[in-house]
Formats: sequence, C-alpha cells, structure tokens
Amino acid sequence: MELFTQLFIKALEGQKVEVHFPDAEFDLSEKIESVSLATLRRIREIVMDDALDDPECFKKIEEIVCTYEQLGIHCGVRHDFG
Repeated sequence: MELFTQLFIKALEGQKVEVHFPDAEFDLSEKIESVSLATLRRIREIVMDDALDDPECFKKIEEIVCTYEQLGIHCGVRHDFG
C-alpha cells in the first residue's frame, strides 16, 4: 500500500486539487488557524518553563509530541522513550 501511495502522489504531482465541503457550517481556514494558534501557545508554555532540569525537559518534549498526537498529527515512532 505504501508503494501505491507514493506512486499515486507522484502521478498527481503538480496537478491542481480542489476540495469542497458544501454542507460545512464553519470556515475551515478559521478553524485550522484557531487550532494552530492554540497548539503554538501550548508548546510555548511547555518550552518556556525555566524551572525544568534536563530530565524534566525530556518529559516536556514528549508532552509536545503528545500535544501534536492529540490533534491527530503523527510524529513518528522515535519519540516513544518510555
């Protein structure tokens, strides 16, 4: 399936794509912007905690990755340190 996906992407490379949701009751770009801003704020709060030592920072990086995963954004398998 992965090979098919890669070939499919390559075949469509450079093609114009339009997606429409005629029954959507919200502005998709506003929704994405709102979620993105909230995510950036949360990550900033995590990173700006000066009271953390190295082990705590390590945990906070995992927390950042989990924040992405809660939004459905996959960050790979290398982050699973525990």
